[in-house]
Amino acid sequence: MGRSRRPATALEAFFDLERFLARSATAHAGLPELERESERRGREVLRLALQAHLDGRGHGDVGPALVADGPDGPVRLSHKRLHTRRLLTIFGEVSVTRTGYGARGQPSIHPLDAELCLPARTYSYEICRRLTRAAVCGPFAEAIALIADMTGVVVPMRSAEAIVKDAAADFEDFYATRAGKAPGPREILVGAIDCKGIPMVKPDGAQKVVRRRKGEKANKKKMATVAAVYSQAPCVRTPEEVLDSLFASPDAPARRQRRPRPAAKRVWASLTADKDSFIADVRAEMVRRDPRHRRTWVMVTDGERALQRRVANTFKGVTLVLDLLHAMDKLWKVAYVFNPEGSPGAVAFVRDRAERILTGQVSQVVKGLRQMVTKRGLKGEKAKTVRDVANYYYANRERMRYDLYLSMGWPIASGSVEGACKNLVRVRFERSGMRWTVDVAEPVLQLRAVYLSDDFDDYWQFHVQQEQQRLHRKGQWRVVRK
Repeated sequence: MGRSRRPATALEAFFDLERFLARSATAHAGLPELERESERRGREVLRLALQAHLDGRGHGDVGPALVADGPDGPVRLSHKRLHTRRLLTIFGEVSVTRTGYGARGQPSIHPLDAELCLPARTYSYEICRRLTRAAVCGPFAEAIALIADMTGVVVPMRSAEAIVKDAAADFEDFYATRAGKAPGPREILVGAIDCKGIPMVKPDGAQKVVRRRKGEKANKKKMATVAAVYSQAPCVRTPEEVLDSLFASPDAPARRQRRPRPAAKRVWASLTADKDSFIADVRAEMVRRDPRHRRTWVMVTDGERALQRRVANTFKGVTLVLDLLHAMDKLWKVAYVFNPEGSPGAVAFVRDRAERILTGQVSQVVKGLRQMVTKRGLKGEKAKTVRDVANYYYANRERMRYDLYLSMGWPIASGSVEGACKNLVRVRFERSGMRWTVDVAEPVLQLRAVYLSDDFDDYWQFHVQQEQQRLHRKGQWRVVRK
């Protein structure tokens, strides 16, 4: 039996779908087959309906000629010709035939393109939106397979990467022109900055390593600067409550209070921006939310000195808080100088000094650590470890006034930016075998940040508007009636 004729209209395709379902009922077809085939035939109904609509819009003939802006002044475009372009939509391939106005040596202008809001690429904006959203959530190959399964449109890998790069073009303008959500009357405004490595593709000519030396990593990583900005109601806590949360004391649930969640949280990161520019961007985001600085601003960072200096220079007069968890990491290193890892002695050592730090006794902890080196006769690496931690605490003592911060209800740990490092960077960029180039990683970082900040839909609308302005600038041409 010959193959059945392909439906020519949406109505024929709809009747074809009806006949298929009727035959399937007689043949007692199963639901899986019905779903798949109905979806395929249904997409064909919608594709033909969309094609009919595009055909019915006309060719966009607006008059005998156009006058367009040229580099040397106005140019008359009086040569008219019909041009057809194909588009890949979520329903399949369609075509648009429209009138092009041109002249010798001049690019043609198609008024219907602006009216239909057509993209520069063959892929429709909706295909690009879905692909981009999938690509920021998982590997490109999975995103391509998902789009092919949902729409029947297969996007090559190189085209998928180019679509994502184009999609990130308006990231900076989107946030620069958007009014930030102001903190509530009692809320504080919190900023946090950290760094996270992304595994990069080895440069051309890199020699293959047969056996790595001790401490040598399999891949080279490039550090991305990561930030989080959010509002939060103050939450006064005691040192005992913090210790309970850190050491899981049996009576901790009875004393632990429900802490307010961050509000209007925005996270983002960059591989290419220098740290000074990135920190200035963090400040700009906080200014957008609180232009007159009416709320309390708190900046939480780790103990990296260069980063702290940059933050202090940009945020003059703002409280800088050393992330407690970074400070605790140092304590554990000292504890393992004197106790086996995981031992009750190590836990007791850290808890005792953490309590002193939380109650404002940082200087006493520093003094005690330095005395340990002398009294216990430590030498070599052990002595260096203890001295380094003591010096670290001494250098950061002005940012470790945790007793004051807790009494004011301020945050003392960078959980939000640590979460950003995990969700924004590690979950997407450090999967097994992944290696990145900067030109692909940066737009994925930006768009994943938009997605995790719950701004993706607003951003996409803004991006389409901006691209349409670039493609079809208002006032670029006018109709000549004679």
